[in-house]
Amino acid sequence: MTQAPSHAALTRFRLLAILCGVNLLLLVFGYMPAKHIFNLVDSNQWMVFIPIAHGYLYIVYILTALQIGVQKRMSFITIIALIAAGTIPFASFIAERKVVNRYSAPQGL
Repeated sequence: MTQAPSHAALTRFRLLAILCGVNLLLLVFGYMPAKHIFNLVDSNQWMVFIPIAHGYLYIVYILTALQIGVQKRMSFITIIALIAAGTIPFASFIAERKVVNRYSAPQGL
């Protein structure tokens, strides 16, 4: 049994909202203090992965937010708010919950 296109897009949006949110928290509360307060990035080159990963994840998050917005016929302002949620810590988690609660099909037997 295959998923309907809108269900697959909703699942993809959920995954990317959570990944982008977690990575943004790592960026804001881990990488940025380590770089600007403690000067640890020069000695720990693996930390450069965090902002690079967030950049790529955010691009895919934007495309997924656009896809779900067009499929669900959301207003332009709502789509912009979904895209902006990927730039504010914790906002992508809130946006993901609101979108899932509004657009997911009821689970029944």
